[in-house]
Amino acid sequence: MSNASPNFLTSSIGKKFLMGFTGLFLISFLVVHVCINACIYFNDSGETFNMAAHFMANNIIVRIVEIGLFLGIILHIVQAAILIRQNNSARPEKYAVQNLAVSSKWYSRSMGLLGTLLLMFLIVHLANFWVPTKVAVFKGEEHNTFESLKVVFSSPLILIVYLLGLASLFYHLLHGFQSAFRTFGLTHKKYTPFIKSFGFWYSVIITLVFASMPITLYLGIIK
Repeated sequence: MSNASPNFLTSSIGKKFLMGFTGLFLISFLVVHVCINACIYFNDSGETFNMAAHFMANNIIVRIVEIGLFLGIILHIVQAAILIRQNNSARPEKYAVQNLAVSSKWYSRSMGLLGTLLLMFLIVHLANFWVPTKVAVFKGEEHNTFESLKVVFSSPLILIVYLLGLASLFYHLLHGFQSAFRTFGLTHKKYTPFIKSFGFWYSVIITLVFASMPITLYLGIIK
């Protein structure tokens, strides 16, 4: 009995459970993040957005949650890499792959590629926004995050990279939301259609709100 938990966590099913748990945790965080981003639509020269960003950067509870968030991201990436490697090693010959193509979506089979693109997007995002904010907090200075957004998204190249990353995020959410519920055994002919519909619209709304921010800033709609 004492070895049950360690064995479970290192098993294929255990890894999928960890993937599902960390995935749902990250999905929940996106709701908070997108609400902060939506503050730019007050169009008050970033005053409301900066207040929200300042609260998130300086609140001790949020900073503790951030530690869990980064651990969740790292664990999610590591588990994903392990599962992809195991699945590729155990995959039968091409005829089985062809059958797999019939029974699954292309983005479900491309999570490794999409995850890599999403990781690149995350690095760009952290380097341009999270790091400067934390440096300012460490120095005890005020940081105008809204002005940083305007400067960063004045670059067409960064805008394109950001939008490609968000496209990856959309498919990642579309796959991950439904996959997590299947992993936890929460499937039923009565509830699964609702879960699929909710997951689809969640993915669409989250992605569109995130994408609208850099686009409106680039076009000068938000000033």
